[in-house]
Amino acid sequence: MGPLEKHDLRARRFERARALTREETYVDGHLTKVAFTSIAILTFITFVGNFTQLQLSAALPTIVSEFGISVTTGQWLTSIFQLVMGVMVPLTAYLTRRYSTRQIVITSMIVFTIGSLLAWVGSSFLVVLLGRLLEAVGTGVMWPVLQITVFSIYPLSRRGMAMGTVGMAMSVAPAIGPTIGGWQTDANGWRSIFLTLTVIGVVSLLLAVFGLHNFGEHDPDARADFFSVGLSVIGFGGLMFGFTNIEAYPFTHPMVWGAVLIGLAGIVWFVMRQVHGARKFNEAKAAARSAAEATEVTANAGRKPLDTADGKPVNPPLLDLGVLKNRSFTIGTICAALSFFAFSSIMVIMPLYIQNDRGYSATISGLVMMPGAFGMCISQFFGGKLLDRLGARPVAITGTGILLFGTIMMSLIDRNTWIWWVSIWQFVRQIGMGFIIMPITTWSLNCLNHSEVSAGSAVTNTVRQIAGAIGAPVLVILMETLIQVHGGNQIDASIFGTQWTLRVSAFLVFIQMLIVIFGVKGAGAGSSHEAAQKAVAHFHEVHAARARQ
Repeated sequence: MGPLEKHDLRARRFERARALTREETYVDGHLTKVAFTSIAILTFITFVGNFTQLQLSAALPTIVSEFGISVTTGQWLTSIFQLVMGVMVPLTAYLTRRYSTRQIVITSMIVFTIGSLLAWVGSSFLVVLLGRLLEAVGTGVMWPVLQITVFSIYPLSRRGMAMGTVGMAMSVAPAIGPTIGGWQTDANGWRSIFLTLTVIGVVSLLLAVFGLHNFGEHDPDARADFFSVGLSVIGFGGLMFGFTNIEAYPFTHPMVWGAVLIGLAGIVWFVMRQVHGARKFNEAKAAARSAAEATEVTANAGRKPLDTADGKPVNPPLLDLGVLKNRSFTIGTICAALSFFAFSSIMVIMPLYIQNDRGYSATISGLVMMPGAFGMCISQFFGGKLLDRLGARPVAITGTGILLFGTIMMSLIDRNTWIWWVSIWQFVRQIGMGFIIMPITTWSLNCLNHSEVSAGSAVTNTVRQIAGAIGAPVLVILMETLIQVHGGNQIDASIFGTQWTLRVSAFLVFIQMLIVIFGVKGAGAGSSHEAAQKAVAHFHEVHAARARQ
């Protein structure tokens, strides 16, 4: 390689490593080529993570048989994803503050590929489980990173469309993951799944190395409160571990109540430490701002450790819960949590009805539920566009109305219901979900300052993970309790339990609708029209201030 070629290679490496500005990524209402390429790579990698999470569900019986383990033990190959992602998400704000986009994504794909390779060649169940754990670590932060990147590139008036577009890919992944996994298992054995994921991991790594650019500034000197990291692992991991075990043990078992109790204690301690840390950091930031010699420090006060009066460094909190002071953001987070709580349970309960109560195969169960994912994919795209045009309020009210109606209609099932009735109303339900989750999340993050988006993304994704993890076991327990109350014929009792669990889910959706109606204020909340009005008002304020001077 000649000197000129080496110089060109170094120049390309520098260009990829340099953080692109808003002016270099979004020009005349369109993404530039480098920005489009990077968003496409991040979307693909995030899709792979969602796809991987559920792909193994159809292969579990085969794996359980080969390793001679219990179904409960084998289920950890899928449960480990939720646990690890619940622990990883709170770290996102620190990771994006400390490391560049390329550093995070490339490292994540290396870990993911190593995990897939271990699971592919693993000779024991523990090695396969370790591989799945590394896969979860590698993909756990990708969705928050994609969210933060979209918000750093797109102007407020176009974020709804952008989030709806990337959300389409996220909706398709859970639908095709189990189907393709089952086909691969039948055709070439369960190890072929991990062989495919290893190849995909290598391809994703190469795409990230040669095609991904950095977005937003980062501070290599940023430090994390590692005691808070430990508390988050104990708190969120313990809580999700306990609720995951509900399906295998009674609530009176120490594996359930003990883990939940430890998790809750860890979360309470974690929250108190974050609130105290935020107060100390804000006090240090105010002191630095008031000191004449601290001009340079003040310019970086949102990202770098500051010194207190006694000279000790103060780091930003690991999870900045101060964003919850923003009323709109809190409302959006609560709505998303309720959606995930109800949604995750239905995805567990309805296959039980189709297979156990109606006697259909797992394949039919998958086909019945699959159209709903494509309905959600379509509605997320159009929901994002409508958010930009109409605002969050009318879109979210429409979505909750559709979701409520679809859930009520699905609760009318009995032992003679046409099986595709379930598919039709699941399709309707997920259209409603698409009009809620992505638009309301985008709107809530839009309500934050640009510097708070990273913290907001970490908070809302953490809450959603917890809600999704506890939703299924809690409503499954409710269903089993109702079955015992009914008594009599087993199938009739099971259908009775399913019907009333769906009605409880509908009640949760009704509460969500009330929150949207009374909480999302303004007919154009979050719309481009509102953004334009704010911009004009700001212009007039600046002009008036100059005139007074």
